[in-house]
Amino acid sequence: MTDDRLFTSPFNRHSRPIPGPVSLFDTTLRDGEQAPGVALGTDDKIAIAKALDDLGVARIEAGFAAGAAQEAVSLKEIAGLGLNAKIYSLARCTEKDIDAVADTGLSNAHLFLASSDSHLRHKLSLGRDEAVAKAVSAVEYAKSLGLNVQFSCEDATRTDPDFLERFYAAVVEAGADEIDIPDTVGAALPAAMEYLAGRMSKLGVPVAVHCHNDLGLAVANSLAAMSAGASQAHVSVIGLGERTGNAALEEMALTLYLNHGHRVVDLSKLAGVARLVSRYSGRAIHVNKPVVGRDAFAHESGIHVHGMLNDPTTYEAYAPELVGMDRSIKLGKHSGTHSLSSRLAAMGMTFPEEMMPELLAEVKTIALGGKEINDLELAAVAGGLMWKGRPANTVELKRFRVTTGRGIVPEAYVTVSIGGEERSHVASGNGPVDASVNALRGALGEPISLEEFRVEAITGGTDALGEVTVILKDKAGGGEATPGKAVGLDIVDTTMVAILEAINRIYERRKAV
Repeated sequence: MTDDRLFTSPFNRHSRPIPGPVSLFDTTLRDGEQAPGVALGTDDKIAIAKALDDLGVARIEAGFAAGAAQEAVSLKEIAGLGLNAKIYSLARCTEKDIDAVADTGLSNAHLFLASSDSHLRHKLSLGRDEAVAKAVSAVEYAKSLGLNVQFSCEDATRTDPDFLERFYAAVVEAGADEIDIPDTVGAALPAAMEYLAGRMSKLGVPVAVHCHNDLGLAVANSLAAMSAGASQAHVSVIGLGERTGNAALEEMALTLYLNHGHRVVDLSKLAGVARLVSRYSGRAIHVNKPVVGRDAFAHESGIHVHGMLNDPTTYEAYAPELVGMDRSIKLGKHSGTHSLSSRLAAMGMTFPEEMMPELLAEVKTIALGGKEINDLELAAVAGGLMWKGRPANTVELKRFRVTTGRGIVPEAYVTVSIGGEERSHVASGNGPVDASVNALRGALGEPISLEEFRVEAITGGTDALGEVTVILKDKAGGGEATPGKAVGLDIVDTTMVAILEAINRIYERRKAV
């Protein structure tokens, strides 16, 4: 493989290869919709089916024809779209279910019947031989209607292996075109799936696997099965499905290409399809979701960012554009000056190199509570530092406390240091900001008035940075107006910083006279 967007491990060549051809069987519209709280209407299903087909998925399980009445309507609509993908409906091993599939106009049925003793005894009240006979009869009936049949033994990975092979052999003899091995409760390990796929591949029909993610192994189990002869993996977009979900389509597709050279879908469309499914299903894409999560290509640590800026291969196994994503450099408590320089340069903002440590300190202070700083906020912080320059800190705010709430008069206690001398004052006001300003004015004992006070949220959200601008008038200095500005998370604290900056400018100007 010569794709220069891949930076995978050379040791992967020592793993067992996956021979081709292989394909994906997407069950987002059936098993994915069974995720708690997910309910897709016909229009939703059509939009997702079209997106999956455009992505290049070979097979789409679009629903359960014998389920709710709307399911059959949706399947009929999708069947009439003329998609390139083969469209399947799930069906139990009953003539009623199989007739429902045929009535939709579909040519493909995914039949299933449980095979584990637990399911046979406690759910179906069937003996082993009865189950096999029921499955054989259903397959024969489906074939008599001209349907292509994929057959699944539900709970296969907790079924006696010899009985499982006998079960699958019987449905293959009855005419099943493909068999599927479901790890229904996600209980198997990769070696188990490899063993089962290898054993069932000897039956002479294509083998698929349907792996659930209860142990976080759905993708690994699917890949292990494919290395032993399975040619198809059941997947869902962003891993939607019962409980913890199914093998994630995007992870399977990328790994098959990244390490085995099989391009089973158009990888560049993965991010877009993931966002579409997220929107229709109401399920958020986890920020750290592999391949399509917001942070899949996000870098914050100063060491990592330094390496990334020199060469992306230092901390990425594949390039983000391969899967329709973008790289991002995050600013937070772990950031370094390289991150700041890169982000500022990307915004076209020139910032003095000698002030970079001060900017980094400001960023780290803001990010201590987990706040992530975006471009607008960084620009505001950097702009504020450049605007204020370095006035002498004649007055320093040592500490302050504000008490406020419904039914009480806001009160502030402020302590400042003026030339090394500490002064404190308590004052009330019409709100926490007004009380703080009054307390500060009292501590200073100066004829300084607050002429203008303005607060602007730089971005949205409850943790947005606010920019405070004040204008003070120095009545003792001829009434000249002096501005002050600060950026921060806490409006009261940021206001105090802005006022003190203006006050220090006033003191500095007085000294110059």
